[in-house]
Amino acid sequence: MAGTPNFICDHGATFSREITWLDASSVPVNNTGYLARMQVRATASSASTLLSLTSTDGDIVLGGADGTITITASATATAAIAAGCYVYDLEMVSGATIYRILQGDFTVDAEVTR
Repeated sequence: MAGTPNFICDHGATFSREITWLDASSVPVNNTGYLARMQVRATASSASTLLSLTSTDGDIVLGGADGTITITASATATAAIAAGCYVYDLEMVSGATIYRILQGDFTVDAEVTR
């Protein structure tokens, strides 16, 4: 079952979070060779994405044996999302196997200084 942390993102600012993928025994999962992907949508059933990040594009950096996963969205990318509450999930892919390791709310707080 995926973890359910909620993320808060400042509109128009760089968003960055580092998490560690742990197994059931709280041991870091070696994520070498995995593909990571994260999407933010208005609702889980929305056809369009508001934000799409992948390890292939360099938006998500995997830490190998340490199990770390660093997620970064540029200020330009977060400025393109209207303030509001959305949903996200983060998946790790190895071949045909997909692990959804995180899911939750992705709140974008309105920017005041422009």
